[in-house]
Amino acid sequence: MKPVSVMKFVANFGPGGTERQFVNLGLALDPSRFALQFGCLRLWGELLTEVEARGIPVRDYNVWTFRHPKALAAQLRLARDIRRHEIQIVHTYNFYANVFTIPPAKLAGARVVASIRDMGAYLSTTQRRLQKFVCGLADRVLVNANAIRDWLIADGYDADRITVIPNGIDLKRFEQPALTGSLHSEFGLPVNAPLVGVVGRVKPLKGIEDFLRAAAVVAPRFPNARFLIIGDGLIAQGRTISRDDAYRQELLNLIAQLGLRDRLVFTGSRTDVERILPQLSVSVLPSLTEGLSNSLLESMAAGLPVVATRVGDSSEAVEDGESGILVPPGDPDALADGICRLLGRPALAAHLGENARRSVTERYSMQRLAMTTSLFYESLLPSNLPPRSRAACWTRV
Repeated sequence: MKPVSVMKFVANFGPGGTERQFVNLGLALDPSRFALQFGCLRLWGELLTEVEARGIPVRDYNVWTFRHPKALAAQLRLARDIRRHEIQIVHTYNFYANVFTIPPAKLAGARVVASIRDMGAYLSTTQRRLQKFVCGLADRVLVNANAIRDWLIADGYDADRITVIPNGIDLKRFEQPALTGSLHSEFGLPVNAPLVGVVGRVKPLKGIEDFLRAAAVVAPRFPNARFLIIGDGLIAQGRTISRDDAYRQELLNLIAQLGLRDRLVFTGSRTDVERILPQLSVSVLPSLTEGLSNSLLESMAAGLPVVATRVGDSSEAVEDGESGILVPPGDPDALADGICRLLGRPALAAHLGENARRSVTERYSMQRLAMTTSLFYESLLPSNLPPRSRAACWTRV
């Protein structure tokens, strides 16, 4: 049979959880079943290297703002491309890609899937309304967490057109032996220092301030411990991508106030989290809002004990006291208590890490995600079930 032609569309290929899932899923799809190409608003990001190595076509529409008339011209070009290349399914990810891609994809006659992977905390009221309107044009809305599905339904989305497929992790990345001590050496940390880290984008609502306040509580109780922030805060400014220096300075000021200057390291953005994570003693997810955190699942896949805020679907991924520790969001003292429990009880930390790895292997593998998404894509084609039956079959996965 001829492979199904699919275009997956994202804003850019930067170092975020959505972008990582976008690329990994695309690379995991069976090329005998799907003829894949990628589309993007801006041809930028460190994950492009992996895509280029696989030879997957990438179409760049060079859109930096929706306020310029060229954005409309780019949408018309996208519609022509979809028709010319007979693309059957267009799958677009998050606000900017959804708003840009869905109208021309429907105009071109493709089946359209709109992914929403967060709770809209970063969107204005106008942006949320706009996304709701364009997602109403899509054939399906795909989310990665039940919490997001419930939030969308409460906001007036059609429940029958929402499908839940959780994230998947490429477990092979975490099967290599850890390079013990290399992280300590790289950043000049004491050889035996336990490392407590946060992995993810450095931006507001990720709870970085709460992590720092928790670190200030943990530091005197565990004098050898060091704290790492693994990631960067990148923002688009005009036609350039730069670091959010204003927010970084706020964090540096807080670090100085808390007396953590000699205890904390910013590693910057990293593409080798599979090498870094196994060297941590504790992984912390202090977010104030999430869908299903990719960094949380990666930490669990690395066999790390995790302390995570009870946001989004964290409580579905982590069984409190069995595969990690869950705490309320916005509570630095609770974060500190969880970290101290794990640093002070190595046997408990090892037990939770082993359970975490087992849970991710069984429930959140990339193989499972690719298989489930493949079946979902094929269910959208006209030759399969009628639309209302498809909706009933794919409400939850």
